[in-house]
Amino acid sequence: MWTDDWLTDTRTSYDTVAVGYADFVRDAIDRLQYLRAALTLFADGVRAAGGGPVADIGCGPGHVTAHLHALGVDAFGIDLSPGMVAVARRDHPGLRFEVGSMTDLDLPAESVAGMLAWQSLIHIPDDEVPSVIEHFHRALRPLDEGPCPPSSAGPGGRLATRRWVRGRGPDAAGPR
Repeated sequence: MWTDDWLTDTRTSYDTVAVGYADFVRDAIDRLQYLRAALTLFADGVRAAGGGPVADIGCGPGHVTAHLHALGVDAFGIDLSPGMVAVARRDHPGLRFEVGSMTDLDLPAESVAGMLAWQSLIHIPDDEVPSVIEHFHRALRPLDEGPCPPSSAGPGGRLATRRWVRGRGPDAAGPR
């Protein structure tokens, strides 16, 4: 059950475990083939769509942001926890990390080529998820003409979240 101040609780929890969590996930990408493959596919998709900045939302200690950077993606990280951002900056100097919340995403409209929210949406109460996805949608730039997996883009080349966000459910058919 979520308290009225779930955002503060989440921030405090991750501030408390930041160093230990970073140690725990430090070699996760090297150990987990599915994670490497998923991130490689994501990076390939960003490049195929013309490249540009990618926001790793809920970046934690920055290991995914750093891996995307190593794959040639212009990635930066945003996390709710100042403790996690401090660890990310320590472990990955030269990369951009900032404190922020996906519930009030401080990114200009159409400013990023891609977004990743690896293991971070799980902390958002169900009734807040549509608002968060709206923030993501607003910040994502429309795709250039070109290859795009049909599961990730809809009419107009944007992330296909609109039907779900508007409360019509993932099975709704046709444009809204």
